[in-house]
Amino acid sequence: MIIPVILSGGAGSRLWPLSRRHYPKQLMPLLGGRTMLQETIRRLDGVEGLAQPIVVCNEQHRFMVAEQLREESIEPAAIILEPVGRNTAPAVAVAAVRALLEAKDAVLLVLPADHVIRDRDALHAAIGAGAALAEEGKLVTFGIVPDAPETGYGYIRAENSGAEASAIVEFVEKPDTERARQYLASGDYLWNSGMFMFGAARYLDELRAQSPAMVDACQASLDGAQKDLDFLRLDVAAFEACPSDSIDYAVMEKTADGVVVPLAAGWNDVGSWSALHEVSEKDPDDNVLVGDVVVEDTRNCYLYSSGRLVTAVGLTDCVVIETPDAVLVSPRDRVQDVKKLVNHLQSEGREEISDHRQVFRPWGSYDSIDMGERFQVKRIVVNPGAKLSLQMHHHRAEHWIVVQGTARVTRGEDEFLLGENESTYIPMGTTHRLENPGKVPLHLIEVQSGTYLGEDDIVRYDDTYGRAGES
Repeated sequence: MIIPVILSGGAGSRLWPLSRRHYPKQLMPLLGGRTMLQETIRRLDGVEGLAQPIVVCNEQHRFMVAEQLREESIEPAAIILEPVGRNTAPAVAVAAVRALLEAKDAVLLVLPADHVIRDRDALHAAIGAGAALAEEGKLVTFGIVPDAPETGYGYIRAENSGAEASAIVEFVEKPDTERARQYLASGDYLWNSGMFMFGAARYLDELRAQSPAMVDACQASLDGAQKDLDFLRLDVAAFEACPSDSIDYAVMEKTADGVVVPLAAGWNDVGSWSALHEVSEKDPDDNVLVGDVVVEDTRNCYLYSSGRLVTAVGLTDCVVIETPDAVLVSPRDRVQDVKKLVNHLQSEGREEISDHRQVFRPWGSYDSIDMGERFQVKRIVVNPGAKLSLQMHHHRAEHWIVVQGTARVTRGEDEFLLGENESTYIPMGTTHRLENPGKVPLHLIEVQSGTYLGEDDIVRYDDTYGRAGES
């Protein structure tokens, strides 16, 4: 039995301001109708012996992950929530422990959720080769056949890179340009894809030989895990005590049984705006234009508009990204430094690194369309059949105006319906709840007023989504 393990915990900071901590690139449809998470699972359609996937994700992304799987009619074996980030080795260890509950001979196919792979047939053939090796007790990684002296990837030196599978000589960190050219010319090196395949029990045995404390912490975190709706919450204290390390460092660089399977399948990890430009459809001037964009005498650029008109004249090799609350402008050869920019913004405590202006919630979304001293205006969308928590605010009052649909409102001891163009007032300190009893999305405008309007001024008394008590 092959169990896909989908790692969906990254932040994708090099694709800021589109990708943000609470809405990262793997949850976005960057190259079509499906999100990258959905594409990662769907490209496995047709692989023989495949079981339902295990998804490991950040707790803050849990409802988006569950909804995106539901949209694809995928019922995962588990959605495991990491309370803190501990890199890939522990994430796969908890998935391995969970997989062994499904089958003692389970083979894990470990895939990051944010890669592009164009050639499905080539991927399936590589998985078949990897599965046979995993059955023999080997620990397999997939090495991408390089087509350029790329400095943004780590490399794997293979004993025989032209074979269907080869012993691993060494892992090499990201090189400078000259060394990358040497690697490409030698033909002995493959890009390190971060994709793996091995028996679940075999991986845990190897990890225990190298880092027994990590395996013990992962086992304890799963032993103490709590089932919560569609999710499996790891024990916080046990997982926090786990050492942090990648699969490469913790296992693959130390094992005597590591092998690499070459993969030429149109792979890209979409790790930067330049990489996204490479894999996107282009106009005759090699521009990628997304949204309401008009250009003149502009070449080899990536220009993105989330809504406003974006125009450019005389640009070459540039990236311009417009979102409602932030704009990025950069030469294409400097986009790897976007992460430095994000770190700078983080040091200043800027919220733009974490959230978009439109924030998604399990019941729908809200968009802060205006804000000033002592007031804020939001556009709220509540999905059919969904409802917000029963809650109260200490520092603000709210006015609700229904624009579309029907709202069921709880206000103190009263419960009543509001139709389109009707409104109500929620005084400060009053327990209240908003619900959509209809079959179409509920749209309303909320006007907040008060001395403090932060999202942490929420006391939840009851919540369908298990958030009661959080603020």
